[in-house]
Amino acid sequence: MTGQVLIRPLRADDRPEWAALWRDYLAYYETTVSDAVYDSTFGRLIGEDPQDFSCFVAEHDGRLVGLTHYLFHRHAWTLDNTCYLQDLFADPTVRGTGVGRALIEAVYGAADELGNGSVYWLTQDFNQTARRLYDRVGKQSPFIRYQRK
Repeated sequence: MTGQVLIRPLRADDRPEWAALWRDYLAYYETTVSDAVYDSTFGRLIGEDPQDFSCFVAEHDGRLVGLTHYLFHRHAWTLDNTCYLQDLFADPTVRGTGVGRALIEAVYGAADELGNGSVYWLTQDFNQTARRLYDRVGKQSPFIRYQRK
């Protein structure tokens, strides 16, 4: 990949490219969501409510090549909010070029701006490609996730 990658907030006119990236991300995890969820999620991502999700995108040569969705929320153990990085996706054609790292670092920067450096995320144990990056930019926690049956 030649040229600069621009990391920036999602804009309303990004909807078609964002939807294509998010669809590919969801396909990787063998899931889909309804059109209503696409509409709701996009509305939250570009909205002004600080309790809603936010999104950074990676743009290269005028097209979106990556995204990350993140959310600040309260935490019972601290006075500050913490940041949950829910989704991270880079187009397969740009993987290994630093796009994923740049998106994570943008979320780190957003957390730092708000004075709360705590950022966490989850991934599936089989996602070895992503875990190689995560091992370089984060620290694996000892927690095991459970969910309702």
